[in-house]
Amino acid sequence: MRVGIIGAGVAGLATAKTLLQAGHEVVVFDSAPDVGGVWSRTRRYPGLTTQSARSTYGLSDFPLPREFPEWPTGAQVQSWLEAYATEFKIEPHLRLHTLVTAATPTGDGRWSLSLKDADDGTLGGETVDRLVVANGVFCEPNMPAFEGIDEYTAAGGRVMAGTQLHDAEVARGKHVLVVGYGKSACDVTVPVSEVAAGTHVIARQLLWKVPRKIAGVLNFKMLLLTRMGEALFKYHRLRGFEKFLHGVGNPVRRNMLNSVGSVSKRQFKLAKLGLVPRGTMEDIVKGAIGLATEGFFEGVESGAIVVHRDTTVARLRVIDGRPHADLSDGTTLPADLVVCATGFTQGVPFLDSHSRSQIFDERGNFLLYRQILPIGVDGLYFNGYNSSFFSPLNAEMAAVWIAAHLAGAVPVPEPDVLRRQVAAQLAFMDVATDRHHCRGTKIIPFSLKNIDEVLDDLDLNISKRVRASHWLNPVDPTAYKGVTPALVARLNAKRSNPRHSRAERTTQ
Repeated sequence: MRVGIIGAGVAGLATAKTLLQAGHEVVVFDSAPDVGGVWSRTRRYPGLTTQSARSTYGLSDFPLPREFPEWPTGAQVQSWLEAYATEFKIEPHLRLHTLVTAATPTGDGRWSLSLKDADDGTLGGETVDRLVVANGVFCEPNMPAFEGIDEYTAAGGRVMAGTQLHDAEVARGKHVLVVGYGKSACDVTVPVSEVAAGTHVIARQLLWKVPRKIAGVLNFKMLLLTRMGEALFKYHRLRGFEKFLHGVGNPVRRNMLNSVGSVSKRQFKLAKLGLVPRGTMEDIVKGAIGLATEGFFEGVESGAIVVHRDTTVARLRVIDGRPHADLSDGTTLPADLVVCATGFTQGVPFLDSHSRSQIFDERGNFLLYRQILPIGVDGLYFNGYNSSFFSPLNAEMAAVWIAAHLAGAVPVPEPDVLRRQVAAQLAFMDVATDRHHCRGTKIIPFSLKNIDEVLDDLDLNISKRVRASHWLNPVDPTAYKGVTPALVARLNAKRSNPRHSRAERTTQ
């Protein structure tokens, strides 16, 4: 088949590589001038690094280079993805600078795409046999609507998304407000504070920050990037030792997790700084799990960074001809530049209205089986809608699932059963994350549960012995290196024995 892929980030490239190896033709569209998605130079902000350690943030057959630091920079990750596209001969299939403005089903699973050149506006079109949406769940910034913004900008004030700030020099000599307290907000704050006249962080809610090295010694990957670390959070289907952890062993489990919070309080001097979040470390799954930014709390302690907790920007205004911001706690601050690191929206505006009506529930959550397959829309798949600690690996295994489904090699339940299972998964995530699951696209902290379910569908999971080794050791993506070749071999065997292939499809 000729498969269209919208997005040239991690998920789009992993899908392209896997489908090419499975014998398909692909064409990958992205409006950016380079591959990388969130790592593209058009979206990188100063201070951007991976949240997961180098050895865990990788693709099974293409790990990040050993010479990269433990937490690679955004530029390094983008260069790695460029090398991936070269290594697996994806480059000839890329259509960069190309925006997909509309995607309409034509019947029999095929899709008609309306295209626009991102440089000169030239219009075009393409028809593909199947379509994979891999545009990313962090591509469109969620920008607050500030009262008084027109007067504020007329006076020279500027509001931008964090992903629009590509150089800290923009903030030199300015009074800067960074709105948000997630990883991206803290990441961008540090380099900005080094050149700005004043740097204030406006935090509606404080979040727990996990030290990169707990007590300055233990890499956090040894705690949260293991199967044991994932098992500390209760999944809706418990197996084996998980039943003990969430049964009679619950006090031990809770102490293990919350002890990290105690260490964070001491290590970052949170009580002294007045930055102890509400709740316990166990609550991190209900919001966002943030890796602490190097230099952030040191900047707060030195006075270079001021955090206003439990408050918001009430309005922007002009005082004596200078841009200012009023906070909800009554504080007024000079604010030449407001940087909004306030999350992202997850949307697919290019899909036709009927398709969108099928893939969203009444609350706007994506209805995707295994975070991949929409129900009631033929020929459409999603990848990258499973944001996790192991996003590249989750995307790669989803690509394997897509390749198998294209070949009719996935035993998918009937539509009514699918709907019930998707609804049950969303209901569970509502409770587990207090509805902070980005419209159903965030699977943290259940990254490995998703991989297991995807691969168990295909009977392609890695050995129990290797999975057991990942209970106490950080998950190694290269352990999954044999999955794609195993699927390709299986599909080739089916092609060489069409009678067996037809018989298999009739049982699915």
